[in-house]
Amino acid sequence: MIFDLQKASMSKRISAFLFDIILLGALIVGIAFLLSGVLNYDRYQNTLNSAYADYEAQYGVSFEQTGDSFMEMSPAEQENYNQAYTALINDKEAMAAYNMVVNLTLVITSLSILFGYLILEFAVPICFKNGQTLGKKIFGIGVMHKSGIQITPVLLFIRTVLGKYTLETMVPVLILMMIFFNVIGRLGTIILGLFLLLQIIIVIVTPGRCLLHDLLAQTVAVDISSQKIFKDGAELLAYKQKMHAEEVQRQNY
Repeated sequence: MIFDLQKASMSKRISAFLFDIILLGALIVGIAFLLSGVLNYDRYQNTLNSAYADYEAQYGVSFEQTGDSFMEMSPAEQENYNQAYTALINDKEAMAAYNMVVNLTLVITSLSILFGYLILEFAVPICFKNGQTLGKKIFGIGVMHKSGIQITPVLLFIRTVLGKYTLETMVPVLILMMIFFNVIGRLGTIILGLFLLLQIIIVIVTPGRCLLHDLLAQTVAVDISSQKIFKDGAELLAYKQKMHAEEVQRQNY
């Protein structure tokens, strides 16, 4: 750490975060829309929806059933539902469309979020310098290494891709997707809750109120108007030597 670390206030950090997350969300939606068109997502989804509608009409059931609602059915209704479901999963075209929908949902979601982060949280800060996103630029926040040195592209990449994208975003997103596709059920909700609790604990116990991405990259958000950020170790050393010389000169007087 350097002498008087001027950390950005929590209110500024929250304001910058909200601004950035709105931009990120809009960008992700736009990228996802483009990828959906390129990968013909709608064609597979329409095929699957048509199969659902055909078997629901044929057997007089609805596939939108929860475990609890299924248990409330009469034995005859459960048998009818099982027959409809068996017919559906034996439909090769419907299952091929289902697998494509699941796989494309994962691919489109992952790539859209990744490209969004790379643009707004990696490319933009490199252009602005000092780790500043658009939100941080507006609210006067910079990001630097804890030593006081300017954040490098490597550390920025670790902070963005490994921290924000992989751990803080994709882990919860994948859990939500597994819940949506009934892969892990209630266990997923518990895991997601524990993950969010871990993030809250990290913010509370760390001195700089840091999130996981800052811990990984050893970075800190600072008030850019009052915090000096050094380009490299040599500039930092020269500054320390200057401060020491000035302190010695004052003592001599």
